[in-house]
Amino acid sequence: MPSILSPNPNDPRVIRTRQLILDSFAEQLNTMDFNAITVQDITRKATINRATFYAHFPDKYALLESFLSDAFTELVLRKIDDQAALTEETLYTLVAALCDYHESSHHCLKKYDSLALIIEENIKLQLEQLLQRLLSGVDSTVDSRTLQTAATLLSWSIYGVTYRWNKEGRHESAAALAGRLVPLMNNGVSLLTPAGGE
Repeated sequence: MPSILSPNPNDPRVIRTRQLILDSFAEQLNTMDFNAITVQDITRKATINRATFYAHFPDKYALLESFLSDAFTELVLRKIDDQAALTEETLYTLVAALCDYHESSHHCLKKYDSLALIIEENIKLQLEQLLQRLLSGVDSTVDSRTLQTAATLLSWSIYGVTYRWNKEGRHESAAALAGRLVPLMNNGVSLLTPAGGE
Protein backbone atom coordinates (compact mmCIF):
# COMPACT_ATOMS: atom_id res chain seq x y z
CA MET A 1 0.00 0.00 0.00
CA PRO A 2 2.62 2.61 -1.08
CA SER A 3 1.71 6.27 -0.88
CA ILE A 4 1.52 8.53 -3.91
CA LEU A 5 3.87 11.08 -2.37
CA SER A 6 6.71 10.07 -0.09
CA PRO A 7 7.02 12.18 3.04
CA ASN A 8 9.78 14.78 3.16
CA PRO A 9 12.44 13.15 5.38
CA ASN A 10 13.60 16.57 6.66
CA ASP A 11 10.16 17.70 7.83
CA PRO A 12 10.13 17.70 11.69
CA ARG A 13 6.65 16.13 11.69
CA VAL A 14 7.89 13.29 9.48
CA ILE A 15 10.90 12.77 11.73
CA ARG A 16 8.65 12.65 14.82
CA THR A 17 6.21 10.23 13.19
CA ARG A 18 9.01 7.97 12.03
CA GLN A 19 10.42 7.97 15.57
CA LEU A 20 6.98 7.13 16.97
CA ILE A 21 6.81 4.14 14.64
CA LEU A 22 10.31 2.99 15.58
CA ASP A 23 9.64 3.42 19.31
CA SER A 24 6.36 1.52 19.03
CA PHE A 25 8.10 -1.25 17.15
CA ALA A 26 10.88 -1.42 19.76
CA GLU A 27 8.29 -1.77 22.53
CA GLN A 28 6.56 -4.54 20.60
CA LEU A 29 9.89 -6.36 20.15
CA ASN A 30 10.35 -6.30 23.93
CA THR A 31 7.14 -8.21 24.51
CA MET A 32 6.37 -10.15 21.33
CA ASP A 33 8.09 -12.34 18.79
CA PHE A 34 8.73 -10.42 15.56
CA ASN A 35 6.62 -12.87 13.53
CA ALA A 36 3.60 -12.21 15.77
CA ILE A 37 3.82 -8.41 15.49
CA THR A 38 1.38 -6.88 13.02
CA VAL A 39 1.30 -3.46 11.41
CA GLN A 40 -1.91 -2.89 13.38
CA ASP A 41 -0.02 -3.55 16.66
CA ILE A 42 2.58 -0.97 15.67
CA THR A 43 0.11 1.67 14.50
CA ARG A 44 -2.09 1.27 17.56
CA LYS A 45 0.86 1.78 19.91
CA ALA A 46 2.20 4.70 17.81
CA THR A 47 -1.30 6.26 17.60
CA ILE A 48 -1.15 6.60 13.83
CA ASN A 49 -3.19 5.08 11.02
CA ARG A 50 -2.07 2.39 8.61
CA ALA A 51 -1.72 4.84 5.71
CA THR A 52 0.77 6.86 7.75
CA PHE A 53 2.74 3.71 8.54
CA TYR A 54 2.86 2.75 4.85
CA ALA A 55 3.97 6.27 3.91
CA HIS A 56 7.12 5.57 5.95
CA PHE A 57 7.68 1.82 5.51
CA PRO A 58 6.40 -0.64 2.89
CA ASP A 59 6.07 -3.41 5.50
CA LYS A 60 7.30 -4.58 8.90
CA TYR A 61 10.41 -6.14 7.33
CA ALA A 62 11.54 -2.75 6.01
CA LEU A 63 10.81 -1.36 9.47
CA LEU A 64 12.97 -4.07 11.04
CA GLU A 65 15.79 -3.29 8.61
CA SER A 66 15.57 0.41 9.48
CA PHE A 67 15.44 -0.40 13.20
CA LEU A 68 18.58 -2.56 12.92
CA SER A 69 20.39 0.05 10.82
CA ASP A 70 19.58 2.77 13.33
CA ALA A 71 20.81 0.59 16.20
CA PHE A 72 24.00 -0.21 14.28
CA THR A 73 24.58 3.48 13.63
CA GLU A 74 23.99 4.35 17.28
CA LEU A 75 26.04 1.55 18.83
CA VAL A 76 28.82 1.12 16.24
CA LEU A 77 29.19 3.81 13.58
CA ARG A 78 29.18 6.74 16.00
CA LYS A 79 32.23 5.24 17.73
CA ILE A 80 34.30 5.00 14.53
CA ASP A 81 35.86 7.69 12.36
CA ASP A 82 34.87 6.21 9.00
CA GLN A 83 37.10 8.70 7.15
CA ALA A 84 40.28 7.36 8.79
CA ALA A 85 42.36 4.35 7.80
CA LEU A 86 41.86 1.03 9.54
CA THR A 87 44.13 0.79 12.58
CA GLU A 88 44.56 -1.64 15.44
CA GLU A 89 42.73 0.82 17.69
CA THR A 90 39.82 0.94 15.22
CA LEU A 91 39.63 -2.86 15.23
CA TYR A 92 39.50 -2.88 19.05
CA THR A 93 36.72 -0.28 18.95
CA LEU A 94 34.78 -2.27 16.34
CA VAL A 95 34.98 -5.52 18.31
CA ALA A 96 33.87 -3.80 21.53
CA ALA A 97 31.08 -1.94 19.70
CA LEU A 98 29.79 -5.18 18.14
CA CYS A 99 29.81 -6.80 21.56
CA ASP A 100 27.69 -3.89 22.83
CA TYR A 101 25.40 -4.25 19.82
CA HIS A 102 24.81 -7.98 20.41
CA GLU A 103 24.29 -7.54 24.13
CA SER A 104 21.85 -4.67 23.60
CA SER A 105 19.94 -6.54 20.87
CA HIS A 106 19.75 -9.64 23.03
CA HIS A 107 18.13 -7.63 25.84
CA CYS A 108 15.68 -5.64 23.71
CA LEU A 109 14.44 -8.39 21.40
CA LYS A 110 12.11 -10.95 22.98
CA LYS A 111 13.12 -13.71 20.58
CA TYR A 112 16.62 -12.60 19.57
CA ASP A 113 17.52 -16.01 18.14
CA SER A 114 14.48 -16.06 15.83
CA LEU A 115 15.78 -12.86 14.21
CA ALA A 116 19.45 -13.85 14.21
CA LEU A 117 19.65 -14.48 10.46
CA ILE A 118 18.00 -11.16 9.55
CA ILE A 119 20.19 -9.32 12.04
CA GLU A 120 23.28 -11.10 10.77
CA GLU A 121 22.74 -10.19 7.11
CA ASN A 122 21.93 -6.58 7.93
CA ILE A 123 24.88 -6.03 10.25
CA LYS A 124 27.47 -7.92 8.20
CA LEU A 125 26.57 -5.79 5.17
CA GLN A 126 26.86 -2.51 7.09
CA LEU A 127 30.07 -3.66 8.76
CA GLU A 128 31.52 -4.74 5.42
CA GLN A 129 30.78 -1.34 3.86
CA LEU A 130 32.40 0.43 6.82
CA LEU A 131 35.48 -1.79 6.68
CA GLN A 132 35.85 -1.30 2.94
CA ARG A 133 35.92 2.49 3.48
CA LEU A 134 38.46 2.10 6.29
CA LEU A 135 40.62 -0.29 4.28
CA SER A 136 40.69 2.01 1.27
CA GLY A 137 42.62 4.45 3.49
CA VAL A 138 45.34 1.86 4.26
CA ASP A 139 47.01 1.72 0.84
CA SER A 140 45.63 3.18 -2.37
CA THR A 141 47.65 0.75 -4.50
CA VAL A 142 45.69 -2.30 -3.33
CA ASP A 143 43.11 -3.31 -5.93
CA SER A 144 39.42 -2.96 -5.11
CA ARG A 145 38.75 -6.70 -5.36
CA THR A 146 41.32 -7.45 -2.67
CA LEU A 147 39.88 -4.68 -0.47
CA GLN A 148 36.38 -6.11 -0.93
CA THR A 149 37.59 -9.60 0.01
CA ALA A 150 39.43 -8.26 3.08
CA ALA A 151 36.36 -6.28 4.15
CA THR A 152 34.15 -9.36 3.81
CA LEU A 153 36.62 -11.53 5.72
CA LEU A 154 36.97 -9.02 8.56
CA SER A 155 33.26 -8.20 8.82
CA TRP A 156 32.19 -11.85 8.93
CA SER A 157 34.94 -12.64 11.43
CA ILE A 158 34.08 -9.78 13.76
CA TYR A 159 30.37 -10.48 13.52
CA GLY A 160 30.77 -14.23 14.02
CA VAL A 161 33.12 -14.04 16.99
CA THR A 162 31.07 -11.36 18.78
CA TYR A 163 27.80 -13.20 18.07
CA ARG A 164 29.20 -16.40 19.54
CA TRP A 165 30.61 -14.46 22.53
CA ASN A 166 27.10 -13.15 23.23
CA LYS A 167 25.31 -16.45 22.57
CA GLU A 168 27.67 -18.40 24.85
CA GLY A 169 27.02 -16.10 27.79
CA ARG A 170 29.71 -13.38 27.56
CA HIS A 171 32.14 -15.17 29.88
CA GLU A 172 34.85 -12.58 29.27
CA SER A 173 34.72 -8.83 28.89
CA ALA A 174 34.41 -7.24 25.46
CA ALA A 175 37.89 -5.77 26.01
CA ALA A 176 39.37 -9.22 26.70
CA LEU A 177 37.70 -10.61 23.58
CA ALA A 178 39.07 -7.73 21.53
CA GLY A 179 42.51 -8.33 23.04
CA ARG A 180 42.48 -11.91 21.76
CA LEU A 181 40.83 -11.22 18.40
CA VAL A 182 42.52 -8.05 17.14
CA PRO A 183 46.10 -9.42 16.97
CA LEU A 184 44.79 -12.28 14.83
CA MET A 185 43.01 -9.88 12.48
CA ASN A 186 45.78 -7.31 12.52
CA ASN A 187 48.31 -9.80 11.12
CA GLY A 188 46.10 -10.21 8.05
CA VAL A 189 45.50 -6.47 7.69
CA SER A 190 49.25 -5.83 7.89
CA LEU A 191 49.60 -7.68 4.57
CA LEU A 192 47.70 -4.81 2.95
CA THR A 193 50.03 -2.10 4.25
CA PRO A 194 53.17 -1.05 2.37
CA ALA A 195 56.41 -2.61 3.65
CA GLY A 196 57.66 -0.72 6.68
CA GLY A 197 54.45 1.39 6.82
CA GLU A 198 51.86 1.70 9.52
